[in-house]
Amino acid sequence: MSAINTVTDLTVDDDIGVITLNSPPVNALSADVRDGLAAAMAAAIADPAVKAIVLICAGRTFIAGADISEFGKPPRGASLPDVQAAIEDSPKPVVAAIHGTALGGGLEVALVAHFRVAVANAKFGLPEVKLGLLPGAGGTQRLPRIVGAKAALEMVTTGKPIGAKAAAAAGLIDAIVGDLRTGAVAFARDAVAQNKPLSRVRDRTVDGVEPGMFDAYRAANAKAFRGFEAPEANIQCIEAAATLPFDDGMAVERKLFTGLMIGLQSKAQRYVFFAERLANKIEGLDPNAPLLPVASVGIIGAGTMGGGIAMNFLNAGVPVTIVETKAEALDRGVATIRKNYENTAAKGRMTADDVAARMALLTPSLDLDSLSAADLIIEAVFENMAIKKEVFGKLDTIAKPGAILASNTSYLNVDEIAAATTRPESVVGLHFFSPANVMRLLEVVRGAKTSGQVLATAMATGKTIGKVAVVSGVCDGFIGNRILSQRQQQAMQLIVEGALPADIDRVLFDFGFPMGPFQMSDLAGLDIGWSAETSKGVTIRDRLCEAGLRGQKNGHGFYDYDAQRNRTPSPVAEKIILDYAAERGVNRRHIDDAEILERCLYPMVNEGAKILAEGMAQRASDIDIVWLNGYGWPIYRGGPMFWADSVGLTTIVDKLTHYGIEPAPLLVSLASEGKSFTNAA
Repeated sequence: MSAINTVTDLTVDDDIGVITLNSPPVNALSADVRDGLAAAMAAAIADPAVKAIVLICAGRTFIAGADISEFGKPPRGASLPDVQAAIEDSPKPVVAAIHGTALGGGLEVALVAHFRVAVANAKFGLPEVKLGLLPGAGGTQRLPRIVGAKAALEMVTTGKPIGAKAAAAAGLIDAIVGDLRTGAVAFARDAVAQNKPLSRVRDRTVDGVEPGMFDAYRAANAKAFRGFEAPEANIQCIEAAATLPFDDGMAVERKLFTGLMIGLQSKAQRYVFFAERLANKIEGLDPNAPLLPVASVGIIGAGTMGGGIAMNFLNAGVPVTIVETKAEALDRGVATIRKNYENTAAKGRMTADDVAARMALLTPSLDLDSLSAADLIIEAVFENMAIKKEVFGKLDTIAKPGAILASNTSYLNVDEIAAATTRPESVVGLHFFSPANVMRLLEVVRGAKTSGQVLATAMATGKTIGKVAVVSGVCDGFIGNRILSQRQQQAMQLIVEGALPADIDRVLFDFGFPMGPFQMSDLAGLDIGWSAETSKGVTIRDRLCEAGLRGQKNGHGFYDYDAQRNRTPSPVAEKIILDYAAERGVNRRHIDDAEILERCLYPMVNEGAKILAEGMAQRASDIDIVWLNGYGWPIYRGGPMFWADSVGLTTIVDKLTHYGIEPAPLLVSLASEGKSFTNAA
């Protein structure tokens, strides 16, 4: 064995040179990896005893992609194109031996080998679009030449990987082998024995090109690609591969890649990539400290939230006991869970056996005492402090010592809830977002007395069930809903002053949200938290509900809805708004789109600054992760705090003052010092 550098070895197996990369954790294409690969290729080519070359990786995966930490920094080491050229132009056969994942730059390296073999569970993909980019090392030009235009379009615009079986069927790999090294060496030796031609992917033509297929693909995916720049750039690159010589297509790829790399969207998406991982780090806690066991879970409440929460744990293979007070409610909740799974199975996303396995983990109960052995108990009852305190008081006498007691409250004071027990150190907030089995966000609310071990376990549990968990302190609405309240307040003021609900929804939709605040209110139900007995017509919402407008549930809210839920502005709602404004002597005026956007979004940033100053969020990026995963903030804008930095904090301070909103002290100080929230924009 010959060590090329700290991450690369070259060995000779009789007449086969084996280059092994070993750069944990994922063999990313760092400068050291590129240098090692270039030097190893040169040595193997120069060695007369070597007849063919195998490129293989140690550890859990083949090259899993670029080293993202190098993005935006001065280049060093061998360039990736030079390394690729050394492989592609090798006079000796080169076989890429793939296990784990060959993603991004890793797949682009594999594509310049003359042959590719893989183990059966290997994955292949070009996920750069998820970072606002396109494959910048020939991936958009070589991939369609080997799998065809249609498959290449799908892979580069969605970033979804394919398995080894599909890769073999598409011609992306030449063989599926058992033992990777043995199989790859045997394949290389056979290539030499048969004198197989050294096929370069770049020399092939693109198959499967049909008239109008690119425009048809754009149209079919317009909704999914809305607002994003990278999917269109990827499409243009595949189109170039289909219509231009290879080198000309490479020039198109390079130009478009460079434009995306220096653009704000990719910067935002790369920021989010790191921010999501940073959210898992809890300040002041030892990341290696032991966690509490969560081998069984109890859930109180089998309604929409309770059932959705239960599904998260069932999906992860964790037994769940779900408790209700009445048999009808319990039966209805269990039936809904089963129906959700059966609907998923009907779409081919799971098997009937999967449904049965998940349902077998669920134990329905009408007895709170049945939760006595649970490691984690989650309360998902009505958002009422008296009810929640009563539940936790009972749990205090039932739950075993060391059990975690969690509330799914979205607004209420977790410390007050914890005070209903004799073990506040075991109480934590777990704010799931609806639908709980779909939404990725989990706000983990740290009470004043929540122990570090309970907090760390709650965060780890979130990861186990596939959530993006973010720590919040105890305050009204925590991080997400506290900021949302500022947007809602401004939106309601705007419709009194002169805008209409459809105006505001349109502006925020055009910004990138999946829907505006009034469409969202209709979807949720205007009567949530509203009581006919206590309503006094003080707010517009009161009057809408009093007039029988409930939103989508009865087809009438800020909008009227037809049978297919297509919406048109409601004349009844508009009259209620106009009458409300007139009663208050408001001289309504035209409000332009810029003011709508600024008044809806700048107060959100302002509230975020207050949350940071109060220590309710650990860092600005955590606020962004909450809004990206829980409220539909467009990922290509990076979250409200990142976006604020891109707008300019001085601009936001000046505009808030102009609109009569007092800027938060932290926002003012950062603006005056020329600093930012995220140091990323």
